[in-house]
Amino acid sequence: MEYIDRNYDLVRDRMIHQMNVSLGYGKEILDSELDAGLLNFVIKPIVTSFYKYWTDKDAKVGTIEQIRLSLDSARSIIVNGGYSEEKFNNIINEKFKFYLENDQTARQCKKNHKNYGKLEAISKQLFISQIEESLKLLNVKEDVNSYNELSRVAYKTKESAYQALKRQLDLNDDGISIVEQDDSILKVNMGKNIITSTLRKGFELTKQKLIAELDEIF
Repeated sequence: MEYIDRNYDLVRDRMIHQMNVSLGYGKEILDSELDAGLLNFVIKPIVTSFYKYWTDKDAKVGTIEQIRLSLDSARSIIVNGGYSEEKFNNIINEKFKFYLENDQTARQCKKNHKNYGKLEAISKQLFISQIEESLKLLNVKEDVNSYNELSRVAYKTKESAYQALKRQLDLNDDGISIVEQDDSILKVNMGKNIITSTLRKGFELTKQKLIAELDEIF
């Protein structure tokens, strides 16, 4: 099953690239937000330090681990007899705890907050969605040499790929909305409005780029 390892590498590399682009947007937006505020010189060192720690230690490391968990889970299902509902549910129940521990938003939120349970439920749906899409991509047996070729074979049409992407984007949107609606869920004490604004604007830029990339693929 060499095609599985080939597809695994193509998907992993693409997802890590997308992560780095998204984090780059975040840094640019954060700098812009901090430079715009009259009194932001007071909290700039705090927020900048938080964001650097977050991107280096939490977001980057955590997201790479989430990518690994999703792809490894999908590969395990395929090589152990293929998909079954029971096997899929067992993987989710076994691995979700580790996925949540590496969630870049959940790690910066208070577990005892009244809205944390909603955030956790969204993270679980994201994990489920990512494994489902990984199964589809890893299962491609045709001769492909790039992520774009892999996507065209797996999804067949731009609309099918868009619906898969939209599902994950909508879940990410829901997660950010929970933080926006009540930023007391954040562990950080200062600059919460700047952090939530950076999350939102960074997400919107990432969303636009991912949707635009569908035109390149299809």
